Amino acid sequence: MSVPPPDDRPMILSKHHGAGNDFLVLVDRKDARPIDAALARALCDRRFGVGADGVIRVLGGGGRADLAMELRNADGGIAEMSGNGIRCLAQAAVLAGLVVPPTFSVWTLAGLRTVEYRPGWSDSAAEASVDMGRATLGPDQPQQFAERKARRVDVGNPHLVLLGPDPAEVDVAEVGSRLQEVHPGGVNVEFISVGPEPDAITLRVWERGVGETRACGTGSVAAAAAAASWGLVGETVDVRNPGGTLRVELGPGQLRLSGPVRKVADVRVVPRSVLDAAHP
Repeated sequence: MSVPPPDDRPMILSKHHGAGNDFLVLVDRKDARPIDAALARALCDRRFGVGADGVIRVLGGGGRADLAMELRNADGGIAEMSGNGIRCLAQAAVLAGLVVPPTFSVWTLAGLRTVEYRPGWSDSAAEASVDMGRATLGPDQPQQFAERKARRVDVGNPHLVLLGPDPAEVDVAEVGSRLQEVHPGGVNVEFISVGPEPDAITLRVWERGVGETRACGTGSVAAAAAAASWGLVGETVDVRNPGGTLRVELGPGQLRLSGPVRKVADVRVVPRSVLDAAHP
């Protein structure tokens, strides 16, 4: 069976980031420009491609929501949900005139999500928050030292939250990649410490299918939920990611993630050229 040649038509994407967690977004409401795993990997490559932590397609909601999100991680794999990614999608959709702020709905593989969008001082700057559904907490995993804790948390995608020393002292790449091998299907790993201010967390993250990133929205929510379950924070938590601070509200039965979102650029690519550049 022959493989169809790459598409030669130009593709216009926009690049956005939420606290340094960056995404390429394609507005494709008519579902006319599919992005497969190979193209996603090529686009996300930071040396041979454009560079991003993931690629998002903005699709029509199909009667379930105003819009739908298709997300591929930098390794090309499909991801269920991204708290920063959906906020980047929101900015791209608003700027493209697909939805009108402040509130609209997005269908994801983790379920229906509602976004609140507040334009900032320019078209490239905004604040966005999203309901993140519920957090399902796994059992507290026994640790050798009392000041260390570990817990699985599911917020539509899987996380392992590790409380310990200053995350700056952790070899995130070594430990995070090792933990992937013992969790079937992979897991996002959050390394956190609490304080010194009340209701604040410092976080570094190893993202499944990406590696260490500057921020993680679902990881920030999972970390806040785990810290609250240990009695270390209250209902509103500032999560200090390397790329910026995200706020998590732990309301009754509902979680909310808020923070800045920024548009970086519009990018015109030809899929064949991107794929060829990825394989010199």
